[in-house]
Amino acid sequence: MSVNWTNSRAKRLSALPPYVFARLDELKALARKEGLDLIDLGMGNPDGFAPRPVIEAAIQAFETPQFHGYPPFEGTASFREAIAKWYDRSYGVELNPDNEALPLLGSKEGLSHLALAYVNPGDVVLVPSPAYPAHFRGPLIAGATLYPIILKAEQDWLIDIDSIPEDVAKQAKILYFNYPSNPTAAVAPREFFEKIVAWAQHYEIMLVHDLCYAELSFDGYQPTSLLEIPGAKEISVEFHTLSKTYNMAGWRVGFVVGNSDIIQGLRTLKTNLDYGIFSVIQKAAETALQLPDEYVKQVQERYRQRRDFLIKGLGQLGWDIPPSRATMYLWVPCSVGMTSTDFALSVLQKTGVVVTPGNAFGEGGEGYVRVSLIADIPRLGEALQRLEDAGIRYQ
Repeated sequence: MSVNWTNSRAKRLSALPPYVFARLDELKALARKEGLDLIDLGMGNPDGFAPRPVIEAAIQAFETPQFHGYPPFEGTASFREAIAKWYDRSYGVELNPDNEALPLLGSKEGLSHLALAYVNPGDVVLVPSPAYPAHFRGPLIAGATLYPIILKAEQDWLIDIDSIPEDVAKQAKILYFNYPSNPTAAVAPREFFEKIVAWAQHYEIMLVHDLCYAELSFDGYQPTSLLEIPGAKEISVEFHTLSKTYNMAGWRVGFVVGNSDIIQGLRTLKTNLDYGIFSVIQKAAETALQLPDEYVKQVQERYRQRRDFLIKGLGQLGWDIPPSRATMYLWVPCSVGMTSTDFALSVLQKTGVVVTPGNAFGEGGEGYVRVSLIADIPRLGEALQRLEDAGIRYQ
């Protein structure tokens, strides 16, 4: 007997738009099968090793029997304490490690599960467009009614909360947002955070801020933590990951901090879904957060050099891209008359260079592609040469 299980899938899956990254993986696999040498600047997947002290801490923990059992649901006490100390050192934000910090299996997991913990079917969730896909896919899985806030280049890709109708604001339960931004690389001044906190307090909206690019900043710019703003902790949580700064994307470790009641709801859900993070990885992550500032400066300098090199090279091909002040991305307009998907596919097929179409991040990303700074300068130079040889220019 043959059963068509496709038709038996939960209705919540039908609400999800196609996942462009999965489609890109299929196209990349096909291209490699055909012998094409790909230069993958698509995903935000850092190149290189995790820091040596982190690896050594993991090896030592591997050799300790106590780290091989089930970890505590709330994460190890030492990792939570390291998180609290890191926030105090980085932002002057005091956290109670017992109830205001929760380790996660990467920030994506936590961002998505938070929606399951707090969103009922039909609840209104505000999400910028473009946005990191987990910011809208998690709420969609939970049955949310999404209200997309279309971001605009002329507004520096910042959320214009004044554009949100009052009837929508009164219904809204949660606002997800992310500065420094994936995918636009936009940054937000402190005044923006102050305004959004006051607005959310007025309408009693939960703020969910994704600060995963906090340390990847350049030219003297220091990103703001939402929790620096007075009163923010009453209505907010903030997510962070070790994937980017510490080259630990495959380790799957991050954390959420902020309002203890909000965090407790997420913790309650997670105790029914997973057993937390392997204690070995928590020990390694704890070590990462204790690395000296010099390590972060080296990472920043590496990405700054790649940013400058790629902006200069794209400038010679007709693009005028302002230097991003943070993140590991450039937000690049497509050639006139081409959709994001058409442009990204054309670049892939003609050159073997992989970029991510902007519409993967929502309708507000149409007309752009995201380029990740995840290759060394010689490889970026080869990518630029391939674009030039294929006649791909901004026009």
